[in-house]
Amino acid sequence: MAIQELRLLAPLESPLPPLATGEFLTESQWTTLMAIGDAIIPFVAASSASSTTKLSVEASDYNAAVDTLKKLPAKPQAGLRQKYLEENASSIPGIREAIQRLLSDYMPEDARKGLRVILSTLDTRAGCFLATGYSTSFHLQPVSVRQQILQSWAHSYLPPLRKAAKSFSGLFASTWTRQSPTLGLVIGYPRAPVHGRPGKGFDYSFIQFPPGTGPEVVETDVVIVGSGCGGGVCAKNLAEAGNRVIVVEKAYHFPTEHLPMTEANAAVHLFMNGGMIQTDDASAAIIAGQAFGGGGTVNWSASLQTQRYVREEWADEGLKFFTSSEFQTSLDRVCCRMGVSPDHVEPSKNNQLLHEGARKLGYSVKPVPQNTGGKNHYCGYCTLGCGLAEKQGPVVSFLPDAEKAGAKFIEGFDAETVIFENINGKKVATGVKGLWKSRDSNGGVSGPSKTTREVIIKAKRVIVSCGSLQSPLLLLRSGLKNSQIGRNLHIHPVSLIGATYPEVTNPWEGPILTTVVDDFQNLDGHGHGAKIEATTMLPAWFFPFFAWTGGLDFKMFCAKLPYMSGHISLTRDRDTGRVYPDPVSGRCRISYTPSALDRAHCLEGLLACARIAYVNGASEIFVTPAGFRPFVREVEPERGNDEGGDIGGVNDVKFEAWLAEIKKQGINEATLGSAHQMGTCRMAVSEAKGVVDPTGKVWGTEGLYVADASVFPSASGVNPMVTNMGISDWISRGVARGLKTEATKS
Repeated sequence: MAIQELRLLAPLESPLPPLATGEFLTESQWTTLMAIGDAIIPFVAASSASSTTKLSVEASDYNAAVDTLKKLPAKPQAGLRQKYLEENASSIPGIREAIQRLLSDYMPEDARKGLRVILSTLDTRAGCFLATGYSTSFHLQPVSVRQQILQSWAHSYLPPLRKAAKSFSGLFASTWTRQSPTLGLVIGYPRAPVHGRPGKGFDYSFIQFPPGTGPEVVETDVVIVGSGCGGGVCAKNLAEAGNRVIVVEKAYHFPTEHLPMTEANAAVHLFMNGGMIQTDDASAAIIAGQAFGGGGTVNWSASLQTQRYVREEWADEGLKFFTSSEFQTSLDRVCCRMGVSPDHVEPSKNNQLLHEGARKLGYSVKPVPQNTGGKNHYCGYCTLGCGLAEKQGPVVSFLPDAEKAGAKFIEGFDAETVIFENINGKKVATGVKGLWKSRDSNGGVSGPSKTTREVIIKAKRVIVSCGSLQSPLLLLRSGLKNSQIGRNLHIHPVSLIGATYPEVTNPWEGPILTTVVDDFQNLDGHGHGAKIEATTMLPAWFFPFFAWTGGLDFKMFCAKLPYMSGHISLTRDRDTGRVYPDPVSGRCRISYTPSALDRAHCLEGLLACARIAYVNGASEIFVTPAGFRPFVREVEPERGNDEGGDIGGVNDVKFEAWLAEIKKQGINEATLGSAHQMGTCRMAVSEAKGVVDPTGKVWGTEGLYVADASVFPSASGVNPMVTNMGISDWISRGVARGLKTEATKS
């Protein structure tokens, strides 16, 4: 595709909301923080002299880096490779702005205080000596010394130093890969997909409220809090049943003309917490959609139905619905609406490598059905929103159906509480109260809201569909006391590998997840284990999960992307955590530490991922946990060559020794990822065991339901979208029947 055509089809920009005012760090603290950033993402120069502004490397190392960059498929303009090496964190204004937004909008107050203490300590002689072994303030040290300090922290016997190294390197790796003006140009990573043309989405209408002082009151039959996979299905079913339906959503709708967004803007507009939430102990990084359409706007089209052994596990807890034909009918109904099928898929190179490597090892390989309306959807950017309007998430399917049936929508609505009344001795939900913020005067969200109003929506039924991280918080804010609320959190913890190949892979192209390997899904005999899948290969959603080992090393690692593959070990976790409100801000906090059993299962899948890369002929294999050197193949693989390059099996003694080293050390220090959260309002046969009953009604209330992945009795073991939709289909049809019965009696 010609450059001119690419520019013509580039998505519209989606500017961010204004930064909060206030001083979250002093200037001296900012100086120290950016000095850390400039050690992680440094200005690299060929020099033998130490420098406080540049990372000095030997001329031979610098020239080797330049030569490597010259061999990349992309042919950037003259001087850009040098700019890439010279780019540091403080030279990119967007990095400081992104960190300021993190500090003001997303970081808990206790974490902010901890950060201030660390930064202030590094600016004193005594504190610096204790933390670094040097009495010189951190920011006055040469960049090379700062880098050595951070490297030593990563392997320190003191947990706080290891955690600090992990947090700082993750922060700057994430913000740099999102904000860098040179990375994409150097590696040939396009701003938007080069395959396909932008599609036309549905033109939604949103309720607007005039300026005023008192609360605005609206009446309806059903109010649904959340527009994601659960809320979307509920809205369609209840509106088509003839009920007045209002769907409220905290996020704002962005038409397809704005999609896919840049990685920096998508993190703010389409995800919770600016793109990622760390668990309290930083053992897992949680990615959760917060967009109009929920997670269905940013997921990868994978549409797997609930497996038999999971259904039986749930039925054994007394929830017989899950082994009934009714559940299967609901699953099939939602899949039919989205055109779910494994056909019409042109697999990406990343998925081809997974399939071929698994086949060579004798693993069971299966296609992953896609919700793409029976069409070939050759797009690797869906994490940033689908600009082709082909992925049949709620924004393209269920929500348009709902509006056509009369449902109404409110965007920018932050639900504060469910309203209850005592009616005949029962706690009855009668509506929702929240704060509505309009768009700015230009119709966007980058300026101050024109109007802010308290809004009360009175309804006969309230359905909470905010997702597993927010639904329990809304219930708690509403005064419910069930001790199960927020507990039983499952996250499908993930570890990943990256591998490089002699040939170009352009792994950002093509569908993200179309192949699954399930040989390791039942490692304990009770349905807990790991699945192996392909992962998104967009830079900011891939590289930050790998351990940082040095500034030049990280830049050269990122430059390998055009030759890479990436696969994940996704674990069906047996053990759980919880979500709870931050005591200061009320925002979502997550207490979750992967158990020894779940980490062991994740590790088995990770080793299988490495074997798959090896038999495919990978030149290098990287794993995410810190402390592991990459495996480097000493002989380029050729058919029939058994000396270190046998791509027909895994008989390389050095490779097996590398795997044994990983297995012996384990992945206890690794930060695992998660894009699936489930179970925090679990369905159960009694209030002592769960939050909702088998119909989805919240125990101890009338008229209040939860319909999202938070009601799962345990982890689904597969992408939760279809299971979520199937359960929500069942719950909402039950609500519709109840409303109809009431109407006939009145």
